[in-house]
Amino acid sequence: MTQKPLIGISMDAEGPGGYSNFPWYVVRENYCSSVANVGGIPFPLTHDLDLVESYLSLIDGLLITGGDYDVDPALYGAPTRHPTVKIKLKRTNFEIAMVKKALEKNIPVLGICGGHQVINVALGGSLIQHIPDEVPDSLEHVQPTPRSEPWHPVKIKKETLLHQITGVEDLQVNSGHHQAVKDPGNGVVVNAHAPDGVIEGFEVPEYRFCLGIQWHPEFTITPQDQRIFETLIQEARRG
Repeated sequence: MTQKPLIGISMDAEGPGGYSNFPWYVVRENYCSSVANVGGIPFPLTHDLDLVESYLSLIDGLLITGGDYDVDPALYGAPTRHPTVKIKLKRTNFEIAMVKKALEKNIPVLGICGGHQVINVALGGSLIQHIPDEVPDSLEHVQPTPRSEPWHPVKIKKETLLHQITGVEDLQVNSGHHQAVKDPGNGVVVNAHAPDGVIEGFEVPEYRFCLGIQWHPEFTITPQDQRIFETLIQEARRG
């Protein structure tokens, strides 16, 4: 592929109020600029299930973003929903459909924060619904400082794709999540943990490129963050 690869980027959605008196889509600028700055073309995706196949015929890579929402616990078989859980079912159903179909077609997939959790659920895994209630002596994973600043370290496992990408075993990252991967999905290999044991990254070796990152590398706190996007673009270029 000689032209710049087209990277589908999932958006968040809000009801009437704020930006508009009618429902609206939103995606943070740095998700798009992180793709554009390393040679990709950002392509925001609406939440239309009937467009999934059409989108996949166009894009060369898929980025599932984070956002102000949680995956419905019913989708991973949980009998109850924690009071903190906020669902956006239309968004989640669309993202899960995109992930499953993209992986079937071996299109590179990167999930960030909530997107990392969506991929795990799409692959049959489950989530911790609220870290403070399920992880003893947990860190504060919703940092009170700006996301543009580091908050805690992660330990990256040797001989994993993430280690190959970053070139380090210890990395300082930001943090903005109250949920996390609980039971890894089918084929999911955990590649990073926080000091409290919370899963911070995974990969799925059976696919050409499928990577989940619990922090927000689009803020480019370290050079390793940018390398994650560079690798997505490299894989998307391979076509």
